[in-house]
Amino acid sequence: MTETALSTLTFTSEGVVCEADHYPARSDALAGPRGRPVMVMAHGLSCTRDTGLAPFAEAFADAGIDVLTFDYRGFGTSGGTPRQVVSLGGQLADLRAAMAAAARLDGVDPDRIVLWGDSLGGGHVISAAAGRPDVAAVVAMVPMVDGWAAGRLAAQHHTAGQLVGSTVRGLRSRVGSALGRERTMIPVVARPGEVGALTVSGALEDLTSIAGPTWRNEIAADVVLEVGGRQPAKDAARMTCPWLVQIADFDRSAPPQAAAKAAFAGRAEVRHYPGDHFDLFPGKPCHEAAVRHAVAFLRRHLAPAAG
Repeated sequence: MTETALSTLTFTSEGVVCEADHYPARSDALAGPRGRPVMVMAHGLSCTRDTGLAPFAEAFADAGIDVLTFDYRGFGTSGGTPRQVVSLGGQLADLRAAMAAAARLDGVDPDRIVLWGDSLGGGHVISAAAGRPDVAAVVAMVPMVDGWAAGRLAAQHHTAGQLVGSTVRGLRSRVGSALGRERTMIPVVARPGEVGALTVSGALEDLTSIAGPTWRNEIAADVVLEVGGRQPAKDAARMTCPWLVQIADFDRSAPPQAAAKAAFAGRAEVRHYPGDHFDLFPGKPCHEAAVRHAVAFLRRHLAPAAG
């Protein structure tokens, strides 16, 4: 097939205009009678589509999959206010709207949608795929699937004072918003002992090393309350398509044991990597293996039936 260039498009989610990039498939290797499979990529906490996704998207496009990356409402170049505020329900709605937009792309099979998600987005793709016959495969990389488990993991790497401080700032932000005041904002990543949503050692350097120009190191403090109650692991048992869970065994941000339990509940294939949360991202030790394994999994499950 003729290779076409990356293009930008928009779609609407609950009245909010979201912006996306389309990476056209670079071969017809996985094309079936109704067209090529199409992937939607769901990023993690605060991340924008220009933050580390391109190497993954290009590898999947090389394999014969059309790929759509997008920014959630209130982040990057998508619309929506307030800005830099995580609404898990809103993000899940954005993902589903992106799936509908991807299904309308020229040359794709609307019944062969593929979902890829990392971290917070790794949980979103489980919830979005559960019970959907039009989802053909899912890849969940270092998924955050259990807010309570994440809280217990955070307690192992932070002092009680830090955890109490995070909760107080979150409550202040949420109450202030309810009263019409501006939310309390904190950095997404900061050094150990500083105020931030992710403050384990190395998180600041790891995320900023892949950050794109639209990413901002700022987020509403009530994210700790929003994420705390998130339980996409409960949707795992309703998965009906093949899915791959990629677990960083020394993950200090998304509990690896919770990801393993969700994978078992949904009969997922599992790959383990000897690294931390960001070690599967571009420039890190496990990146090439993570991409290679995901591509092999997708080729195996998306290959058109012979004859």
